Amino acid sequence: MPASSSEESSLPTILVGSDVYPPFNYIGEDGAPTGIDVELAKEAFRRMGYRAEFTIIDWERKTQLLETGDIDCVWGSFTINGREDDYRWAGPYMASRQVVAVMPGSDIETIADLEGRTLAVQSTTKPEELFLTDASLPALRDLYCFEDRELIYTALGKGYVDAIAAHETAIAQYMKDYGADFRILDEEILTTGIGVAFDRDDDRQLAGQLSETLEQMRRDGTSAQIIGHYLPDAEKYLEVGQSED
Repeated sequence: MPASSSEESSLPTILVGSDVYPPFNYIGEDGAPTGIDVELAKEAFRRMGYRAEFTIIDWERKTQLLETGDIDCVWGSFTINGREDDYRWAGPYMASRQVVAVMPGSDIETIADLEGRTLAVQSTTKPEELFLTDASLPALRDLYCFEDRELIYTALGKGYVDAIAAHETAIAQYMKDYGADFRILDEEILTTGIGVAFDRDDDRQLAGQLSETLEQMRRDGTSAQIIGHYLPDAEKYLEVGQSED
């Protein structure tokens, strides 16, 4: 059974760094952090004997904050792919599709149609890296990288860019929250896993313990129950191999 408030307050604290990214992490009506990652983190760390406390960070400084010990881990829909050696990882605990979205009337139907077009992404995210480095993706006319992820949706809605790229779940959540009408392309740019990042030199063995706990939560149905509060067909988001990104 969940620990009481008094019992939880006596537990040692794990400070989790994240940014606002519905449905994974956002501020609820009560003013407290909530979302998929928040609920998963609280339950997982409770099972490990800790109390998870979330703090909003500058996402571009996440590595530095881990190195200085200002936060214990980064937990915020964070893809492992291509970053395997940058951090000490727990997970993956969910599968994620990185996709492209356009306005409903756009003539962009496939990824190849992005050739010579303009695209907006959040800076330091996987879509930014892919469109800057992956030669198999079409050459864009311009790639706009915003620190504030909300601006990518504004840029698309206002017609400043032809398309955006982000987590499919985040785009769907934005459309739901703000009544936006975007069209997500059927073809994804990457399907991968998301995990929890610790500093590479963190020797507390928390990453390994957390991986084991998250696997227990997947097997006993807790993860599916939590994800199902926010997303339909929760089980499909748990279809990620434990050895992959």
